Amino acid sequence: MTNIKCVIAAGGLGTRLKNFRNSDTTKMLLEVNGIPMINRQINQLIEWGLEEFVVITNPEFESITKDVVKTNFQDTKIDFVIQEKQEGISHALLQAEPFLKDNNSTVFVLGDNFFEFNPLARINFDIENFEKGSYIFTYEVDNPSDFGVAVLDSTGNPISIEEKPENPKSNKAIVGLYIYDNTVIQKIKTLQPSERGEYEITDLNNLYIKESDCMNVEINGWWIDAGTPERIEELESKLT
Repeated sequence: MTNIKCVIAAGGLGTRLKNFRNSDTTKMLLEVNGIPMINRQINQLIEWGLEEFVVITNPEFESITKDVVKTNFQDTKIDFVIQEKQEGISHALLQAEPFLKDNNSTVFVLGDNFFEFNPLARINFDIENFEKGSYIFTYEVDNPSDFGVAVLDSTGNPISIEEKPENPKSNKAIVGLYIYDNTVIQKIKTLQPSERGEYEITDLNNLYIKESDCMNVEINGWWIDAGTPERIEELESKLT
C-alpha cells in the first residue's frame, strides 16, 4: 500500500504484565508462542498488505526494541520514535508527526491488539486514495464498561463515543485499530488533557464524529487486546 504509513503504539510498559514469565522489559518484547509481541504485530500488519511502519517506543526500551525488530525485518521500511512521557494514545500518535507529513492517510494500531481476520478487508473503498475522514472498528463485548464504547446510528456509524462508561449505552467496544486522514495531527494538537492527564484517543475520534467524518466497521472473528497474562495465554491458544 503506497503512501500509507502504519503507526504502531508500542511505548506502553504493560504494568499488568510486570514479572509475567519473569519479564522485566516492555510488554511488546514478551514472547507470544516464541515470537516477541512487536514482531508478531508487524507480521500481522504485513499480512494485511501494509509496507511502511513507524514504531512508537518508550525511552527505556527503545534500543532493545529496535534491535529485536531490525534483526527480523531487515528489508522492511521501519522508523522508530520515542514517546518520552506516557501521556495517552493520541499523544503517542502525535510523536509520529515527522513521518506523516507526506501521507494522505495513517493506519494506527495498538501494538497488543490482534485479530483473527484482516479488518481492513471489510472496508469497501480504495484505501490508497483515502483522503478524508476516519474509520473506527468495533466488536461486541459482554463487558463494555472496560472499553471505549461507540453509540451507532441506524446506518451503523458512530454518533458518540464514551471512554469506559459506568452505564454504557451500547456493547460496541472500540478496538485498537484506526484509520485517519491527513488532518489527524492538526486535530491532536487541539486536544486538552483528560481528567487523568492524558490525550485520549476517544477525544480525537469524537472530533471526527463532530465533523460527520467518522465511519465504523464491525469486525468479525476474534479480537484480543493482549494486555494481561490471561489474554496473552488466550492469544497463544488461538494461534496454535
